[in-house]
Amino acid sequence: MQNNVLILDFGSQYTQLIARRVRELNIYCEIHPYNKIPEDITQFKAVILSGSPFSVRGESAPHPDLSKIRKKVPLLAVCYGAQYLAHFNGGKVEASEIREYGRANLSVIKAEEALFENIAENSQVWMSHSDTIKELPENGVRLASTSDVLNAAYRIEGEETFAIQFHPEVYHSTDGKQLLENFLVNIAKVEQEWTPEAFVEMTVTDLQNQIGEDKVVLGLSGGVDSTVAAVLLHRAIGKNLYCIFVNNGLLRKDEFESVLDQYKHMGLNVKGVDASARFLEALAGISDPEGKRKAIGKTFIDVFDDEAHRIQDVKYLAQGTIYPDVIESISVNGPSATIKSHHNVGGLPDYMKLKVVEPLRMLFKDEVRRVGAELEIDKELLGRHPFPGPGLAIRILGDITAEKVRVIQEVDAIFINGLREWGLYDKVWQAGAILLPVNSVGVMGDERTYEKVVALRAVESTDGMTADWVNLPYDFLQKTSNTIINRVKGVNRVVYDISSKPPATIEWE
Repeated sequence: MQNNVLILDFGSQYTQLIARRVRELNIYCEIHPYNKIPEDITQFKAVILSGSPFSVRGESAPHPDLSKIRKKVPLLAVCYGAQYLAHFNGGKVEASEIREYGRANLSVIKAEEALFENIAENSQVWMSHSDTIKELPENGVRLASTSDVLNAAYRIEGEETFAIQFHPEVYHSTDGKQLLENFLVNIAKVEQEWTPEAFVEMTVTDLQNQIGEDKVVLGLSGGVDSTVAAVLLHRAIGKNLYCIFVNNGLLRKDEFESVLDQYKHMGLNVKGVDASARFLEALAGISDPEGKRKAIGKTFIDVFDDEAHRIQDVKYLAQGTIYPDVIESISVNGPSATIKSHHNVGGLPDYMKLKVVEPLRMLFKDEVRRVGAELEIDKELLGRHPFPGPGLAIRILGDITAEKVRVIQEVDAIFINGLREWGLYDKVWQAGAILLPVNSVGVMGDERTYEKVVALRAVESTDGMTADWVNLPYDFLQKTSNTIINRVKGVNRVVYDISSKPPATIEWE
């Protein structure tokens, strides 16, 4: 597929959101760091510049050369991009005298402008900047204003270059999707051909060309990403795909058996490997979250390598890497700005000598589910909540023991089964229980107890980038808490986490 839209990332927290909005228009797009502009810009039909935490007036601000883009392909500059175009082309950007952050309304829109077709005056937009454009760049034509921002949008005469000081990609810009459609479809003439059906057809052909008759080994996790990757590969190469499902002892209760059972009906060649004792041994005495991740990653690779060697002449390792993982590993700030290590990106030791194939590396999570539906994968499997690669190890704060795993598995099973029974499971994006390194005083019968505290967490989200806690019914929480305390030996207190992301993360570690 020809690359349709290029998004240049200047480090904005909203850059992935721009890509998601573009994809929702059935248009393919890619994010590249601002300092890695592709040589052949004509392979793209439009370019979007993202916002940035930098000020264009700062010494360390990104300063890309846009000469190879302007007048060659249509360009939409968002926030920082708009200020950058003004600042370096005869305009004036200054620190704003008032705070330009949050909701605003377009009080004036220039009539009959293609960028604002079907967008009415007073349309709500989202501002997020401390600088403002005082004077437009050379040949600049004002398109829209708000009560506080005179130059909220402009275009440059003689070229298809447009700039806006607000963020059309965020939910609070009510006509943001319409504006992106106006720019991409009406102005840049980009075809809306990025569909699950087109992706499956293109990917199966690409995989067949890339792999040929070679053998591929894939580590299944039971999650949506690895399952969709497996079915795509199976469609492309059939019996040459070998799937390995490793039980690391940190799965949900009975998950190893239930997932293997689900895969039986999908025609996949799957081998289950119970290595739980090996993982628990590797984790003994480790409390640091990153230390736990690394121990699990190393052990997984060792177990996987042992199993892969039992299959003769394997050439490829398949992974369920998805686009947010890829973007984070090549971001403007680089992989050095790691919040937590990724299980899927760049974790292969040299000795495995396998080539990597990642059929989902250009998809967001919701797109993976849509592709799964196109592949007719069971709805229950596609609807499964995301589950972290390190499993329950990062839901047990502190060191890992078999007893702690037992406790959290029991608590988690009561919580998740309860969500299903109450018809709440599909209304929640992700849920789980966390075992805290805290003992709490309690009373059971006539006895005083000193036992563990567990936290329950349920969030709603579309992609995990941002998330809000779910307001579960009090009756459900009350019943769940009572059931946990009555049935799970070692727990005498249950709390519910009501933190959003940001500032909190979804997982506690």
